Amino acid sequence: MKDVSFERSIEKLEKIVEELESEDFSLENSLKKYEEGVKLSRICQNELDKAKAKIEILMKKKDGTWESREMESEE
Repeated sequence: MKDVSFERSIEKLEKIVEELESEDFSLENSLKKYEEGVKLSRICQNELDKAKAKIEILMKKKDGTWESREMESEE
């Protein structure tokens, strides 16, 4: 499941949520769907963390030039 793209993971997560909200699953099947959802959400979070690490903010300096710096962490 690690080779699944962010977009595909989101799509699968949305489908799982819809299924859990609308279908009558047994407890065992609900738990399996929930477990799959947790795995997908971790994949998405990992991809978001990687993207966040790559983001740079461009800042215009007083002399009119631009500098780039890493985005500050919210932590």
